[in-house]
Amino acid sequence: MELNANSATSPIFAKSYDFLLWLLNHTEKFPKNERFRLARRLEDAGFEFYELLIHATRSPKRRQALLLEADLVLDRLRLYVRLSHARGLTTDRQYEYAANALVEIGKLLGGWLNRLTKAQTE
Repeated sequence: MELNANSATSPIFAKSYDFLLWLLNHTEKFPKNERFRLARRLEDAGFEFYELLIHATRSPKRRQALLLEADLVLDRLRLYVRLSHARGLTTDRQYEYAANALVEIGKLLGGWLNRLTKAQTE
């Protein structure tokens, strides 16, 4: 799926891509038993989040609903990252990176949703 010029340069796409790439590199180092359990959930949620962002740029009529769905997936990502840390699969430093990245992505998503809401009320 090709992105338009605005989405390709948007900070949320860049930050989400960087996080997804980090996540894939990180989860491939999980022990085999966790690769089929927690790593898979992390990866699937990461891909789903990015795909929802792409769909939101392509579907103006459904944009807000897609972004709200992306927000739910982001919450799942946060949970899975916390679980990976609690299970000792993520170091403190890795957890800090992931948590900060997810907070930043969440702020960007919230800003996008706020702009949409504001535009709808004007």
